[in-house]
Formats: sequence, C-alpha cells, structure tokens
Amino acid sequence: MSEYRIGQVIDGRVTGIQPYGAFVALDEHTQGLIHISECHHGFVDDVSKFLHVGEEVSVMIIDIDLYTGKISLSIRCLEKPFDFSHSRKRARFQHKRYWTNRNVSTGFKPIRDRLEGWVANALDDINSGK
Repeated sequence: MSEYRIGQVIDGRVTGIQPYGAFVALDEHTQGLIHISECHHGFVDDVSKFLHVGEEVSVMIIDIDLYTGKISLSIRCLEKPFDFSHSRKRARFQHKRYWTNRNVSTGFKPIRDRLEGWVANALDDINSGK
C-alpha cells in the first residue's frame, strides 16, 4: 500500500456504487469509500445520480482508520460550497411578510440576559456538592 495521508488530494476510479456511497480505487491495491454525505454539498438521495462505475474522480482523503486500514474519501471537500445567502434573504423576507405582521429580531439577547444567573446557579451547585 502506498503511503496516503489525510488531506491528500488524489485521482481514482469509481469501482462500485452502493446505497451508502461509492468505492474508489486509488491504486491497484488500495481503495477507499466516498460516503453518500461526502458526494456533494446538500442532500444526496442516490449516489448513482452523481457518480458512475469507471468514472475518474478527484477525491480528498478525510480519514484513515489505522487499525483497519479503511480510507474515507470526499468529493464535497473539493467543491465550492453552495451560497445560501440569497435564499436566506428571501426566507427572511417571507418570514416577515407572510408569517407575522411584526419584525422579530431578538437574536441571542434572551440568552445573554439570563447567562449570568445560570453561571451563578451552576457555581452554587458545584460549591454545595450537588
């Protein structure tokens, strides 16, 4: 087995597709698995919609189990993340317009207002041996 390391980007060939992911041959003696969650940003319901047996792919090694020698691979790490900013703006607008007639923006203020009391109670519990 060649010396592989986490973070390494390598080319391989898809050798098998399963409901949980795709197997990729890294060399003639080593293969790794791209889990379904690492095939693409966002929800993937079917690996075969993104990968096909025999296809050449670039993958990043994200984990190597030293005990079993299993190699976990990712294509998602090499993709540009999806920009949710536009959809967030639209959702925020719809929230204000359709779900309520007032502008709601409390953020973390309720937590900040109560945090000091929570810390004091926790310290009292620790000091009293509860």
